[in-house]
Amino acid sequence: MASAHPVVTSGELTILRLVDIAYSIDLVQAERLWTAHANTAFNRSYLSSTPPKAVAFGVAPLWLSLGEVHVPLAGGAVRAAVSVRLYDFGVATLSLRAPCRDRPWPDYVKDVAAIDAQFGPSARTTFWDDLLDRVHEVIRPALDRPAEGERLDEDYLIATVQAFNEPMDAETLKERLDLTEVLSGETRPLSRASRKELLSRNFSYYADDLVVLNWDRAFVYEPRSDSDVADVIEVANAQLVELRYYDILLDNELPRMYDQVEKARTAASLFASRRFAHLARRLYTLVAEVTELTERVDNALQVTEDVYLARVYSTALSLFRVPALSASVDRKLAIVRDTYAALYDEASSRRAELLEIAIVMLIIVEIGISLLHA
Repeated sequence: MASAHPVVTSGELTILRLVDIAYSIDLVQAERLWTAHANTAFNRSYLSSTPPKAVAFGVAPLWLSLGEVHVPLAGGAVRAAVSVRLYDFGVATLSLRAPCRDRPWPDYVKDVAAIDAQFGPSARTTFWDDLLDRVHEVIRPALDRPAEGERLDEDYLIATVQAFNEPMDAETLKERLDLTEVLSGETRPLSRASRKELLSRNFSYYADDLVVLNWDRAFVYEPRSDSDVADVIEVANAQLVELRYYDILLDNELPRMYDQVEKARTAASLFASRRFAHLARRLYTLVAEVTELTERVDNALQVTEDVYLARVYSTALSLFRVPALSASVDRKLAIVRDTYAALYDEASSRRAELLEIAIVMLIIVEIGISLLHA
């Protein structure tokens, strides 16, 4: 007879902290710097179970081990693995993975709450900052234009179960276990509508696996210990961070651009064309840089033949509003491009006016000289 509460015999709780640390990262140089200064493991990340022709990174990120730390959970302290994954478009994903074994389901839920309280977005801790400073100190020469001041970041929690103490398929799991507290962090009962919405983004490929996605958490049941689903969720979060950065960058740039255009227009005609040309060159550089990086972000992961991973990945992107952010960045880039074109045309027009004035002045001078010699 099955017990009232299934026991998680093998599981893992993962906290991700994703941070924009630079304009871009030279991963080859970062790997060389890490091997010269650290004695921990590293590798170029690839999806473990999916054939490369089905899913491929645009540029494979660099994974670096940061050792282990003791993490107190509801059931006692455990040794958690700490690592960082570096993406070439300038995002670092710090992760803490704590094993969770032989825990009755209610205790497993408490462990999720405990690790989120210590390392999640509401935690007041320098743990992540210290880790990032440790990585930054080693790989700094590989960073192109490192982020200064307050860095943009995102947090995500993935609760994974590999095995229960009894046979469990996806349908049985959804019937017997309440996933709402794991996915929402709420201890009070949710309304029926909220529960339905929370559990609506669920996927299964085999009868005995399950993925349920939420904005800042996910539950993964994977008896084959396949990490590919967690990896594509991480990539989607990394894309979110980088597109948020460029959306904020352009939000700040547009008012400044309007002010500079107005100043250029009020300048004396002799200097206006030069100011227009200088501003146009700066805007062109901005458009080129943002376009290059956003294309690199968009192509961070290509899912072609694996329909299951494609569904999880596209749903995660949609849930995190990555397409909406990408569209917002494109709209703002279009405004900058149009402004650049207008400035270039106005600069050309001002230069043509100056040339016409110069020609007229030369003609007048020549006529004056002719009259004096007459």
